[in-house]
Amino acid sequence: MATCRGGRSLAARDSGRPVSIGEDTQRISRTRKICELILMMRLPQFDYLIPRTLPEAVLMKRDAGPAGMFVAGGTDLYPNMKRRQQTPATVISVTRLAELASISGGGQAGMRIGASVSLTDIVEHSLINRSYPVVAKAAASISTPILRNMGTIGGNLLLDTRCNYYDQNYEWRKAINFCMKKDGEICWVAPSSPKCWAVQSSDLAPVMVALDARLRFASPDGERTLPASEVYNNDGISYLRKKPDELLVEIILPPNDSVRASYVKLRRRGSFDFPVLGVAAAIATSGGGIVLSAKVVLGGVAPAPIQVIEAEQALIGSRLDREHIEAAAEACYLKARPLDNTDFLMNWRKQMARPYATRALEQLLELGDPRW
Repeated sequence: MATCRGGRSLAARDSGRPVSIGEDTQRISRTRKICELILMMRLPQFDYLIPRTLPEAVLMKRDAGPAGMFVAGGTDLYPNMKRRQQTPATVISVTRLAELASISGGGQAGMRIGASVSLTDIVEHSLINRSYPVVAKAAASISTPILRNMGTIGGNLLLDTRCNYYDQNYEWRKAINFCMKKDGEICWVAPSSPKCWAVQSSDLAPVMVALDARLRFASPDGERTLPASEVYNNDGISYLRKKPDELLVEIILPPNDSVRASYVKLRRRGSFDFPVLGVAAAIATSGGGIVLSAKVVLGGVAPAPIQVIEAEQALIGSRLDREHIEAAAEACYLKARPLDNTDFLMNWRKQMARPYATRALEQLLELGDPRW
């Protein structure tokens, strides 16, 4: 701390040669700049509230207004606050709300998962692994074991959109005159675009859309339940259709007696990294092996999960064979239009949509019909 106060200690540790006043002043100036950068990565000041009940939590949010935010694990919010991407004056913890921390039901009747259930609990839960293994698999692919201990299913589903020009510290963003998503006016990914193209990087979002899951929200005005497919908006800034005062309470998975589902993820490393492409697929087949319903959803290539209707149409009414898998994968390739806003070259990410969609559908073949 002595160094941060003045920087004189740096000069004192010199090799012993005489130090001029000018040199000493320059060292002090450099040290202060370094200290300023370090301090910028600290959390800003904020009020921290801990409600005991769900009604109390949503009223706290209404009282806080736009300057208030909910937090559970904080693995996304707190780093964003350190980088000054989000600067709430009031943070409302939901970790002590029992209604958000429970798991109930099963495959036959459907399952309810509280929004603040940790990702580790999702990965290790026996009923989820038995009835909805794709949910456990997708959760296991998120980040690292330590962060999964803190991160929650709700936090991943409501994850802030990401971009190379946005996910930087304040000084870096200031040097390029900021961007449209925070403090600026231009989307540096597509400078002529009227909207932000920050990308949806949730692993669980495309899975929930593929499974026809529903999300239950609560606010001071009451509750409402939305299909997962209607929660996301294809805009990097207004990326959720959630109302400002709403709190995600639980995820409702439908009965699963005949649905097969898979999820595959492209990233640079085998852990920690966000997806730069994710493919979730789900099908239900008849006793004769004909596909009755299908969902194919792309993640990591747009501000919202992208449902590929053309891929689903290529599968429905036919057997899940090589010909129809290739047709569906081609439809995914045509639909994927990633931009230069995350890791890897955007053209290569588009090329990878075809083999990753193929891989996701081939996994459904390997799973077999759960009724057989």
